[in-house]
Amino acid sequence: MASHGRRLLPEPVAAKVPEITLAFWVIKLLTTAGGEATSDYLALGSHVVGAAVETGLLVIGLIWQFRVRRYTAAAYWFLAYAIAIFGTGVSDTLHLAVGIPYAGTTLLWAVVLAGIFIVWYRSERTLSIHSIVTRRREMFYWATVFATFALGTALGDFTATTLGLGYLSSVVLFLVIILIPAVAWRGFGFNAVVAFWSAYVVTRPLGASVADYVSKSRSISGLGFGDGRTALIATVVVAIGVVCLAVTRSDIQSPAGAVGSGAAASGPVGSGPGTRAGDTGRQRQQGRVMRPR
Repeated sequence: MASHGRRLLPEPVAAKVPEITLAFWVIKLLTTAGGEATSDYLALGSHVVGAAVETGLLVIGLIWQFRVRRYTAAAYWFLAYAIAIFGTGVSDTLHLAVGIPYAGTTLLWAVVLAGIFIVWYRSERTLSIHSIVTRRREMFYWATVFATFALGTALGDFTATTLGLGYLSSVVLFLVIILIPAVAWRGFGFNAVVAFWSAYVVTRPLGASVADYVSKSRSISGLGFGDGRTALIATVVVAIGVVCLAVTRSDIQSPAGAVGSGAAASGPVGSGPGTRAGDTGRQRQQGRVMRPR
């Protein structure tokens, strides 16, 4: 049974996530925006069909990503996009179908995310993405990604509707917030792993707020471009970006940055296998783009 499981979900032979560059952040924001718009567009029709499509995309993405044994741009970003769509649908369902207010869903997903981080760190002694070289760590990573997408959807809706900021003001708010960890890391030696995950979490409400501002009707503070067209444009741009990454291979981690699947060393967040000198945030990071090494 164990041998069969290893064949279905083989252990990685190299890091399973991309190097963190400017292109990573741009495509990440586009997937969050596209995921929000796509899920909202699917919700306009049959909820059963929409849920089936979202679930199907997620299953395909999980199988593809966990079957490959090293980072592949197409597999990675397909799953990220699928989780963006699925996470939006789950978060919206808790609000619209179950009736949990946005404040409640925001708190719920914040607790879930914190719980994943705690379990991940206790298990592996590092949260560095440069340590994603085992199947278990990859599972922790994608569970975290899902929680960030669901949390971001709820948080974006909370600021725009519950707090009454509207979509554009929410965009400005989250744009300011996402700059805080970047400035803290770059200028004040803030821990790079913590800075990365802080910024990563905020990309979701930022991207979702951008998508809602562009797609939603003017009566609710949007531009009225439409969910379908917004989703299509975001998807095409993401696809172009992924093709460029696949061709240039500029986002593949260097072998020196990856580590084996041995036991993790103890230490502060980001210390342990896969941690690079910059993980502590104490060394100069000239010319880098928030890379939690």
